[in-house]
Amino acid sequence: MSNLVVFCDFDGTITNQDNIMAIMKEFAPPEWTSIKDDILGQRISIQDGVAKMFTLLPVESKDDIISFVLKQAVIRDGFSEFVSYAKKHNIPLYIVSGGIDFFVHKLLEPFGTFTGVYCNTSEFSKDTIHIKFPYSCDDQCTSQGCGCCKPSIIRTLLDQDAVSVVIGDSITDLEAAKLGNVVIARDFLIEKCDELNIPYEPFENFHDVIKIIDAKLGVEI
Repeated sequence: MSNLVVFCDFDGTITNQDNIMAIMKEFAPPEWTSIKDDILGQRISIQDGVAKMFTLLPVESKDDIISFVLKQAVIRDGFSEFVSYAKKHNIPLYIVSGGIDFFVHKLLEPFGTFTGVYCNTSEFSKDTIHIKFPYSCDDQCTSQGCGCCKPSIIRTLLDQDAVSVVIGDSITDLEAAKLGNVVIARDFLIEKCDELNIPYEPFENFHDVIKIIDAKLGVEI
């Protein structure tokens, strides 16, 4: 299907667990958990929450954090096959991530080039780690404070006649899911889709994703 476009989350979707949460559990003081709960409860914006959590981490821990993420991150089963599948069928595959550049780009590197990779960036020039948000909300975003604003990116990239597939797992994918023609979800995103009556297909791995796209959109292997 030539007008199919895929927007795929990274943390907890391409990887088996959320790398920001893993970093916080390993390196942050206990107060990070209340910030996380406020993000999930939608009491503070994702951008404010992520920024606050990383300011709990001293820049001296940079090398240890990067080493930790690269060692512990596990790519979800079937992702390599899904990347090949998208290339074979000329399906644009965009990675839209609330994750941070220092691990997103490094972990994606073995899979070659993507149509586009959008994520937050990091700065290590101050006492604590600072996160920058180059992909902010447009004036149509109802959240204002997404961090890496996935719906704004989708609106920028998607042609009018395109069919959008949104793949994700968490609160950071919710606004994007509201725009998707097809939503493929797991974990917390499933709870939010159920709560808001957003149609979705559940998945555990990217072999599931391939089957869902085949079944729903008529792409043949």
